[in-house]
Amino acid sequence: MRIDLSEKTALVTGSSAGIGFSIARGLAGAGADVVVNGRSEQTVTAAVDKIRQEVPDAAVRAAVADVATDDGANRVVDLAGDVDILVNNLGIFGATPALEITDDDWRRYFEVNVLASARLTRLLLPAMIERGWGRVLNIASDSAVVIPEEMIHYGTSKTALLAASRGFAKAAAGTGVTVNSVIAGPTHTGGVEDFVYQLVDRALPWEEAQREFMRTNRPQSLLQRLIEPEEIANMVVYLASPLASATTGGAVRVDGGYVDSILP
Repeated sequence: MRIDLSEKTALVTGSSAGIGFSIARGLAGAGADVVVNGRSEQTVTAAVDKIRQEVPDAAVRAAVADVATDDGANRVVDLAGDVDILVNNLGIFGATPALEITDDDWRRYFEVNVLASARLTRLLLPAMIERGWGRVLNIASDSAVVIPEEMIHYGTSKTALLAASRGFAKAAAGTGVTVNSVIAGPTHTGGVEDFVYQLVDRALPWEEAQREFMRTNRPQSLLQRLIEPEEIANMVVYLASPLASATTGGAVRVDGGYVDSILP
């Protein structure tokens, strides 16, 4: 099965590293014109250069701005031009005891994890509808369904993102534009390595620390390992393609079987 996204422009927020970078690289590999976004010009430029090295003839460019702000979102939209595929990947997470999460923490998580996605969708969805084709993909988390005790503010923000995705899909009903969320399970990124070491002994070598984390903090995973970012990207590239034309309003799981449910 060959996915062809040539002549499509994709904007991936928070794509200078981690899952976002893998998604940007995967979309570039499928032929899309990819806009890499992040707050640091240095890291975004490095990501663009790396994709060009790894994907021959990749069409990839930079859009440096903080999309969690009004000004930053508008700047990225101006730089990106006509966007056919919007991947709202930007997100923050971290472990904090439930009763120690402050009002400012709650606000910050919702600003970044929910409002940034809603803002960009509001800015870009109307033109997709007018053109009769588009994809909006929101990167959610297993924590949206299985709220972790150590970061309920994060989990709750991702639950809200699932709800927003479903609502925007209804707003785009019958237009040729699909809106979906991707429920990513525990994934191996640099940020997650830091998170793992918040919960297990920092003296442990990484492979042992990973196993201990999955055993003690994510025991219901059927995969019994962390997911690689490329595995999330594979699903996103498919959902971004014409092959997924009948999938909309969904919350598609790439969670290694972590969520104990027979429904997607």
